[in-house]
Amino acid sequence: MLKRTWTSAWPYLRRYRRGLALGFGALILKDIAAAAMPLLIREGVNALQQRAPLSKVFLIAGSMILLSATKGFFQYWMRIILVGISRDVEYDLRNDLFCKLTTLSQTFYGRMRTGDIMARATNDLNQVRMMLGPGAMYWFETMFLFLCAVVVMASVDWKLTLVSLAPAPLVSFVVIYFGRLIHARFEKIQEMFGDISSRVQENLSAIRILRAFRQEQAEITKFETLNKAYIAANLDLAWKTGLFMPLMSALIGMTFLIVLWAGGLRLLEGTLSLGSFVMFQTYLNMLIWPMIAFGWVINLTQRGTASLERIQSVLEEQPSIAAPANPQPLPSPVRGEIEFQGVTLKHGDREVLHNISLRLPAGETVAIVGHTGSGKSSLVSLIPRLWDPTSGAVLLDGTDVRELDPRELRGVIGLVPQETFLFSATLAENIAFGRPDASPEEIAEAARLAGLETDISAFPDGLKTMIGERGITLSGGQKQRTAIARALILRPDILILDDALSSVDTLTEERILTALTEARRGRTTLLISHRVSTVRDAHLIYVIEDGRVAEQGTHAALIAQGGYYADLHQKQLLEDELARA
Repeated sequence: MLKRTWTSAWPYLRRYRRGLALGFGALILKDIAAAAMPLLIREGVNALQQRAPLSKVFLIAGSMILLSATKGFFQYWMRIILVGISRDVEYDLRNDLFCKLTTLSQTFYGRMRTGDIMARATNDLNQVRMMLGPGAMYWFETMFLFLCAVVVMASVDWKLTLVSLAPAPLVSFVVIYFGRLIHARFEKIQEMFGDISSRVQENLSAIRILRAFRQEQAEITKFETLNKAYIAANLDLAWKTGLFMPLMSALIGMTFLIVLWAGGLRLLEGTLSLGSFVMFQTYLNMLIWPMIAFGWVINLTQRGTASLERIQSVLEEQPSIAAPANPQPLPSPVRGEIEFQGVTLKHGDREVLHNISLRLPAGETVAIVGHTGSGKSSLVSLIPRLWDPTSGAVLLDGTDVRELDPRELRGVIGLVPQETFLFSATLAENIAFGRPDASPEEIAEAARLAGLETDISAFPDGLKTMIGERGITLSGGQKQRTAIARALILRPDILILDDALSSVDTLTEERILTALTEARRGRTTLLISHRVSTVRDAHLIYVIEDGRVAEQGTHAALIAQGGYYADLHQKQLLEDELARA
């Protein structure tokens, strides 16, 4: 597991190999200085015991001060460099994770909750940084300092050294056992943290629904249940970690007792000098922190390993929709003829579209009508390759869209989705989202075509008005018109309005459609709606039922057929009459 972890982390660490060399070089020099200190203490004790000249004692004392200053100098740079590199790796890893998330397809977001993704991008990343920074630094320092101390101790008295290392196998067993426990429990805790994040994100996004249905207390109860389980899991981990540290301290205390007993006997026998005995005790004192730190490092490593695996699982995801190895160039110019050839689309085991074949002539306005859930949005999502058909093909000017680069394809399509999403920014920034370089005049013109002109004049700061997260300060109709303006400012060759006027009244809808007449001229426009008033002026209308083409023709021809479209028309005429009554 650790091998896989460092294999995953190495590409990021390799970028800073020079800094790592300097950092670990400073660490080695710092540990050498620390390991040399007990030798000077031995010389000092022996000098005092032998009543050596005062000048020798002062020389040893001065050497100890110089060695301490050297140790402090290299310790400072060790921390600055290695901890700094861990921050750089965190920065790179966060960037790569975000870039990967922007490339993944709808299927990934269909099975991965937003809260869980956020947990990986925050909490998990922090655990990886702790593992690669303080964790790696103290692990290497512990091992190197332990090695230095053992070498010096063995050179003085190898028998006493072996006796003092007697508890080492027990220490290894404790570390391995508790390391596995900590890893398993922390992985579960991170999953639970993702559940809590998802619950918070969903409730904050749906706060209006929550209040409207008076479900505040019910959601609070659900959150408390999740929170209690999360706290219980953390307490269980704390209990395991809390037991781990005292066990390590007890084993260290056992080592002190062994050295005190065995070293004291050798001192009384005269086979070990007082200076060497004090040196052994000093080395053991020096190794207390590394041995305790080793337990802490194991804890950090297990947490970091679990977190890196969770992040790596996202980084290893392959988008189901990607550019082909050798993409075909976009037709120049793009005429905008779209053809569906025997298209079938499945979401899991559910077949959403069934062998659909239809054609959208270049430069014309084509409408798709159908009841909710009939497959209208799924059909139009195939054009910009938000989904790929399970079978069949979608052609743009005779070229299968799967042979095109998705970024280039989407660059010629202006899409207004059924669910409008706006950013917490100004109105102008939302309109110019696809064209950040758009001039104020272009933004204002797009807003005018979308029917936002009157609303903007009523806003306190006009186009510079902040609209709040997800456009919370705007009405449903204002959100939809802002989304239309965002699509129009791109000057797309193909304009797709997916039920984009459902939140506006009939009069506003008529005004917007009239304003869009100019924008739609010479541009392939696809109108998706369940309103006859929206689509009646289209050149061609398709009626979709249960994922199949049920009817097709002009408004007049479909009325004459007396099918679903005619029934829908009659129903909406009756609703309009009742509304006017």
